[in-house]
Amino acid sequence: MTSPSLPEPAVPAPWGPAGTLPPIRITDVRAICTAPEGIRLVIVKVETSDPGLHGVGCATFTQRPMAVVTAVETYLKPLLIGRNPDDIEDVWQAAFHSAYWRNGPILNNALSGVDMALWDIKGRRAAMPLHQLLGGRSRRSADVYVHANGRDAAEVEDRIRAQMERGFRHLRVQMAVPGQASYGVGKPTETALGHQPTQSYRLALDQGSWEPRPYVRSVLDLFERLRGTFGDTVEMIHDVHERVPAVMAIQLAKDLERYRLFYLEDPFAPEDQEYLRMLRAQCATPIALGELYVSPHEYVPPIRDRLIDFVRCHISDIGGITPARKLATLAEFFGVRTAWHGPGDTSPVGHAANLHLGLHVPNFGIQEATLWGEPTRAVFPGCPDIRDGAMWANDAPGLGIDIDEAEAAKHPFPEHALNGAWPEIRRRDGTIIRP
Repeated sequence: MTSPSLPEPAVPAPWGPAGTLPPIRITDVRAICTAPEGIRLVIVKVETSDPGLHGVGCATFTQRPMAVVTAVETYLKPLLIGRNPDDIEDVWQAAFHSAYWRNGPILNNALSGVDMALWDIKGRRAAMPLHQLLGGRSRRSADVYVHANGRDAAEVEDRIRAQMERGFRHLRVQMAVPGQASYGVGKPTETALGHQPTQSYRLALDQGSWEPRPYVRSVLDLFERLRGTFGDTVEMIHDVHERVPAVMAIQLAKDLERYRLFYLEDPFAPEDQEYLRMLRAQCATPIALGELYVSPHEYVPPIRDRLIDFVRCHISDIGGITPARKLATLAEFFGVRTAWHGPGDTSPVGHAANLHLGLHVPNFGIQEATLWGEPTRAVFPGCPDIRDGAMWANDAPGLGIDIDEAEAAKHPFPEHALNGAWPEIRRRDGTIIRP
């Protein structure tokens, strides 16, 4: 006896009586590429069956942008057309699990673009800014930090003074190391790298290799001078950028303890975060980690074990607002504050998402800011305002920001050596090290 054939299962998204459509539907999902200041940004626009109602989200993975565009338009779009944009959690779960393999930066960024856009749509429908939908404000504005970098200590001091005069009270301080491919103070190797591996290898070495010990010595000398000059009038942050051996990073954190940093950023790579236990047992320098996290497997353990003080995920790399607000709630229970990643390769849409989360969550710490020029503000009407050392939201509903597609089209992606990949950083003997 043969079993009767079963009907094909229906797509589960349009909730309601069988065979009916939801009151509002997703009708289109598009990726928009633009680079108003030379950094490749990817924005997702979700359109609906309600004429004129749409939302925007950040899907920027500037080193692999076209892979994200493919994920959005080839894989997520067919999955989402016809679904109810109100069902944000259900859409996120369906899209997240649809690839089977998950927790990678390409899918997470694509999913983030959709997720942020759906939250934007919900806010527009409710005629509320996103932070009100999340539960309201915990503060008037979100304190930010900006960069004060220099080729030497005197230049760093000048830039600190200039940023303080503009009202900034939190600064990330980086200084070049003579003869080295230093992080955060310029682009000595990025612009010099050629297209052929052998050429890029040679030019990277010609422009200066990178060695940990001269770097560590220069950091300690710099902070000795800066605290002598500025005292405690400014909060200082420093980014190790995971470059030094783990044991050396522990010693650096111990030596920096007396300079009272706001936090030390990324002393370890995610792969080495078990060293956090050794660091925490030896010093009280506040630690921020998470810029490279893409998975709960990475960020849950250090929060749960109280091994970090700030979690600074790049929101689009973990999948958008939906996972970020859960992460913030988890961190709150363990005394960990948020410090969302916000460099130039976070689009203004992503910064707006950072801001609304920062305004709402009680355990907000700080967020990174980018000072946009006029081309960016023309492409993204509604950019958050930055003044008095903080970022301020407007009263527009949703994320409070949009994209002008005509303006965006004026700024196509630039051509980059190695297609914009992170440049090779090498030690004197030619060994590639972490970025």
